[in-house]
Amino acid sequence: MKYAAERVNNIQAPSFSELFERKQNYTKKTGNEVIDFSIGSSNIPPMDEIKTALANAAMDDESYQYSLAPSLEVTKAIQKWYQRRYGVDLEEDEIFTLKGSQEALSHIPLVFCNPSDLVLIPDPYYPIYGTAPSLAGADIYFMPLLAENNYLIDFDAIPEEIARKAKLMYVSYPNNPTGAVADDAFYQKLISFAKKYEILVLHDNAYSELVFDGLPGKSFLSYPGAKDVGFELNSFSKSFSMGGARMAVMVGNKDAIAAYKKLINTIDFGGFPAVQKAAVTALECGDRFAKSVCKEYQRRRDLLIRSFKEAGWAIEPSQATMFVWARIPDWFEDSSVFTNALLEKAGVLVNTGTSFGQQGSRYVRFALVRDDVEVLEAARRIAQSRILCEE
Repeated sequence: MKYAAERVNNIQAPSFSELFERKQNYTKKTGNEVIDFSIGSSNIPPMDEIKTALANAAMDDESYQYSLAPSLEVTKAIQKWYQRRYGVDLEEDEIFTLKGSQEALSHIPLVFCNPSDLVLIPDPYYPIYGTAPSLAGADIYFMPLLAENNYLIDFDAIPEEIARKAKLMYVSYPNNPTGAVADDAFYQKLISFAKKYEILVLHDNAYSELVFDGLPGKSFLSYPGAKDVGFELNSFSKSFSMGGARMAVMVGNKDAIAAYKKLINTIDFGGFPAVQKAAVTALECGDRFAKSVCKEYQRRRDLLIRSFKEAGWAIEPSQATMFVWARIPDWFEDSSVFTNALLEKAGVLVNTGTSFGQQGSRYVRFALVRDDVEVLEAARRIAQSRILCEE
């Protein structure tokens, strides 16, 4: 781009216009619509109580004043929910509200990293994890998440010199894109590792309410010592289907919270007060709704796994999230080649694993956002295309 700074030109972002053009070309060529599993935007609407609270608050003139801090009402609701849901007690100075987790994920390296500081990032990873540290001038060390380790970070594999240099570590379970969850032993080792090397932990907990097969989602902060070494992000987008309303929280280490607040209060204002009102309703009344959302995503997961297996594609079921991480056939060069072939031969669009890092080269990600008819049609097309048969 002609006028863009080098830091912007260096962003390796997917070209959505190119993707849209390819989808259009497929439809023109075949007369069939593309079945699109690529974007993780929930198609489950929020409960009526949330929409009503938002609509009513939007009619209040005071909602249109600048928001200089989280409302006391939303702060209290967060405290009560964290205690009820995770058994975690939070003080007011351990809480800050966000206009979605993406806001924080984008700015956190600016708050905590000087140029050339080292950030530990899991691979595969949610794309902003890799972009934000680079924009802040920080260096990155990628920690491979391997299937043989259940996609958990292997702390013993991190070189000593890397651990001693690291300033910040990104951790996210339940994990996007792999759908993996972490057990108690993992979090205990994480906290011990962070204390030993004085590393600040960012735990991205966007999917804690979407854990399948009856397992409870957990909070990093529920483990002893967690507040000493880090903080957690928790999103309303997936749990309460409020993605477009943009609401999340940052909770945990009060010094980290204070530093983040200092930056945000300098460059921006708080979120729309009407959205904060809707968030209070979600926290007070939405537990049953969140469970129903989880149940629906598990049902969708099971349908996709079952129907795709019948089509010849055996996929390991995800443990959590709204995604399925699927290994591609061995004879394809990489996930980008397979993704292109899947669109051209079957009219099915997925997110290529390399969009999430080098460790995604043998995988693609499905978002569970299509209805049953579309899932079954995708399975039929895949079977008919014979893309899973080695030539």
